[in-house]
Amino acid sequence: MRIIVMGQQAFGKDALATILDAGTDEVVAVYCEPDKDGKPVDPIKEFALEKGLPVHQPAKFGDRVTLDTLASHDADLMIMAFVNLFVPEAARDTPKLGSICFHPSLLPLHRGPSAVNWPIIMGATKSGYSWFYPSDGLDEGDSLLQWECGIDPNDTVINLYFKKIYPSAVDSVLEVCDLFRSGNPPRIVPDESQATYERRCTKKHAKIDWNKPVGQVHNLIRGTDPSPGAWTTVNGDELGIFDSVRTAGDGVSSKIVAISDDGITIQAIGGRVLVKRVRPAGGDKQMAADWAASKGLAVGDMLGT
Repeated sequence: MRIIVMGQQAFGKDALATILDAGTDEVVAVYCEPDKDGKPVDPIKEFALEKGLPVHQPAKFGDRVTLDTLASHDADLMIMAFVNLFVPEAARDTPKLGSICFHPSLLPLHRGPSAVNWPIIMGATKSGYSWFYPSDGLDEGDSLLQWECGIDPNDTVINLYFKKIYPSAVDSVLEVCDLFRSGNPPRIVPDESQATYERRCTKKHAKIDWNKPVGQVHNLIRGTDPSPGAWTTVNGDELGIFDSVRTAGDGVSSKIVAISDDGITIQAIGGRVLVKRVRPAGGDKQMAADWAASKGLAVGDMLGT
């Protein structure tokens, strides 16, 4: 098949590399976002140029020139691997077999831009990814295939995405090609009654309320690790919170109940959270115990103040 790969960053690059390494299909063009002033060249663009592939970077896909250029590649399929730009139907339907898009959740759950963060924050025990037939709606459309994985009690965004979802998703791009090549790619119709939409997870969502149940506090910390990063305050100064473990114990919420080489332990409702790493405002991440010592913190001091 003749394939257009549309994507960005590491996932787009690795999906492209996987297709090229397999050698079964011909990549006729690569599309990625326009360059940003002061930012490094997107890895997928850099890699595509190294391979001598045509690279296009339209800011939008609605004008005639862009659509004509897309059509000139005479593609069979467009694979959309990590795409932030809106791609209208006229562009999606230009390849003979249309387009297929990647999303890091079990659609129709967690439609939206922070699909890896929210399942962890909400305490879900499973996640995965979907390749779906995109429509004009946000992550809406039938799925071609889905892959499921468990979310362990201490999984962070890094663990869930980069260690579980990412490697399987990159490999699955060849299965996507095979399913279209078969001539009868499946369609999994979503149960719209189960659909959820979440906004982008930002700093305002990542503020810790120590007067919440310990499970919610722990889930928020790991569901925003590494980005946007959970945070609290100490004597009015912001403090980023990372790498936590849920522990047992009762006491006054937001109080430091232990300081050890492992980190600092803070009380929440119904349990405690051991925090191993922190990031002071304007500084770098460091071991929580070292930071506590540098600030002269002691058992009984309060966070969130």
